[in-house]
Amino acid sequence: MGNRRLTVREIARLAGVSVATVSRVSNGTGQVSEETRRRVLRAIEEHGYRPHHLGRALAARRHGAVGLVFPGLSGPYFSELIQGFESEAVKTRTSVHILCTHLRADSDAEVIEMAHRVDGLAVLGGTVSHDTISELAAMLPIVVLAGDGPAAVPAVRIDNTAAAALLTRHLLADHGLRRLEFVGDPSGSPDVTERWEGFRQAHRQLELPLPRAPIRVGLQQPDGVFAAEQVLRRAIPPQGVVCANDETALGVLVGATGRGVRVPEDLVITGFDDIPMAALVTPPLTTVRQPVRELAARTARLLLQVTAGEPGQPETGLVLPTGLVIRGSCGCPTSTDSPTTGRHRTTSTSRRSRAM
Repeated sequence: MGNRRLTVREIARLAGVSVATVSRVSNGTGQVSEETRRRVLRAIEEHGYRPHHLGRALAARRHGAVGLVFPGLSGPYFSELIQGFESEAVKTRTSVHILCTHLRADSDAEVIEMAHRVDGLAVLGGTVSHDTISELAAMLPIVVLAGDGPAAVPAVRIDNTAAAALLTRHLLADHGLRRLEFVGDPSGSPDVTERWEGFRQAHRQLELPLPRAPIRVGLQQPDGVFAAEQVLRRAIPPQGVVCANDETALGVLVGATGRGVRVPEDLVITGFDDIPMAALVTPPLTTVRQPVRELAARTARLLLQVTAGEPGQPETGLVLPTGLVIRGSCGCPTSTDSPTTGRHRTTSTSRRSRAM
């Protein structure tokens, strides 16, 4: 037979046993006599047989792996999500397969193809369409991470709108600012859409004129530098900018201070996420802390509970709390009492339960 790989059927023929017996011996399961076991092991050793993973998975209806679907991996946010998710998967010896769609036109087809190779999927909100999520949910367990899916699909997320509104009200009510601009593209992400809505909601709650259209840029530091250039070209510059995430805010900070603008005296800057760098820059960044690792860890626990077939109704539809972290970039004095070097105000937590 040369160097080609033998199939389980050929090993069974050589050993004079059934295919099921070869599978029981190679997997170390089931009742097999010692004489039969030795005969099968001799055939396996002599011919270098290795069980095919896909065939084993089909037989057991298990792959021992779950999928994690992101639009990309750049920046600290996705690193934190991966670490939180993996911390739970490793406890059950479950492999994690990561698919980055980069929001290509064929993203939905790629995710469906991946679904045939894993026991369950966690999909970052907004990465694939709701129709595709519904299709996937009919195939295998699926949980939406940091976002919402169709009504019947479990999700673990935060309340972006309430958190952004709390931050914006702090600037409008506590600092008396009136000229604020939002930096971020609501059409590029469900998270940014909700944060933009929270920004507008705070103005409505205080009966203030609605802000102008957002400065539509991406979510990385170079995008923030570009946004700073746009802000500073205004005939009447804003008093503050509310950025869709910390990376953008750090870029705005670099762009503004590089042009001689004082923060917060001339321009207030705030972010969202509370990445580690937010507390280390000068001035430290006022932001919203979201429990990024815990979002991913809770998603993984929920997904693994269902894929393992654990009894009981899984807890679904979770909304985890966020906190407003007040630091120097908004004009407040920075406290040194906390390891995050800022005062912390937590938003209320809501929780919804939905059937899997």
